[in-house]
Amino acid sequence: MSLKKAPKHIQLAVDLIDLLETNQIEAHIAVQALEIVLNDFKKKQVTEQEAGNANKQT
Repeated sequence: MSLKKAPKHIQLAVDLIDLLETNQIEAHIAVQALEIVLNDFKKKQVTEQEAGNANKQT
């Protein structure tokens, strides 16, 4: 399968890996940074879901 035909989340993951490797980021630093990013986006996802639910109720 071509990366161009891959799902968006796979394309993004490959791009992130390439960015980290190109900049020679040490694995433990990348993991720490990605944990922060993951937590931030999980909170954002919850907020967006709550806003969507609130809009459905009005």
